[in-house]
Amino acid sequence: MDVLARNNVTRHGSGELTFVFSHGFGCDQTMWRRVAHAFEAHGSVILFDLVGAGHSDATAYDRTRYATLHGYADDVIEICDALGIKDAVFIGHSVSATIGVLSALKRPDLIGRMVMICPSPRYANTDTYRGGFSAEDIQELLDLMDKNHLDWSAIMAPTVMGADGDKADQDDWRDSVCRTDPDIAKQFARVTFESDHRADYQKLKTETLIIGCREDALAPADVGDFVNWAVKDSTLLTLETSGHCPHVTVPLRVIDAIRRFVGDTSDVRLSAA
Repeated sequence: MDVLARNNVTRHGSGELTFVFSHGFGCDQTMWRRVAHAFEAHGSVILFDLVGAGHSDATAYDRTRYATLHGYADDVIEICDALGIKDAVFIGHSVSATIGVLSALKRPDLIGRMVMICPSPRYANTDTYRGGFSAEDIQELLDLMDKNHLDWSAIMAPTVMGADGDKADQDDWRDSVCRTDPDIAKQFARVTFESDHRADYQKLKTETLIIGCREDALAPADVGDFVNWAVKDSTLLTLETSGHCPHVTVPLRVIDAIRRFVGDTSDVRLSAA
């Protein structure tokens, strides 16, 4: 199968750098619309949909391949190889931050720098780690999704977008979840919320910018602190905002942070729609 068609890969812009944007759970590449275009004058911008999301080829979904996040990491590697990408700036939101970590560990030549937006290597609490959810919380979330993923998306939307996200942003995210095949969404949710990749984050040697939100129920501040500790060559930037999608709700701040990270300090006041 053509991997570019499988993942609905789109490419814009030109320049020395390559920016690869990977969306989070419940989203597709359109969630980057307020951020990605700001980099088209500075490099190639690669957008894609995880298999099962957006306009990807849902017939390519294999429950065995995608039973872990490694299957999605393999997709990232295949996309980069198909496009001849090396030394990219990988921008991963939420679970895609972990997908980026796994990709970089498998093929460090593909990713030169990494931006993690609201990452979480593990969502469940332990005796010594605070991921934000008890095991019971996660089971309740998954049980509700199993019963009715439309109701689940309606309940989660305000939490995902936070106080800075308006109803249109919430509806946009909810509609994106609802466009995903329910069986695929349920398995992806289980893989996301039940995984533990803390050890993988500690192996990462890629220069990394971590962007978190001051109030994020899905990836609280303690998680950002852990990621900052685990990834030795990392910088943590905590935005004074709420929710789990700052690239949607406060895009100019995210654009500015990424530009500074890659050494571009040009004005961004007019860079986001």
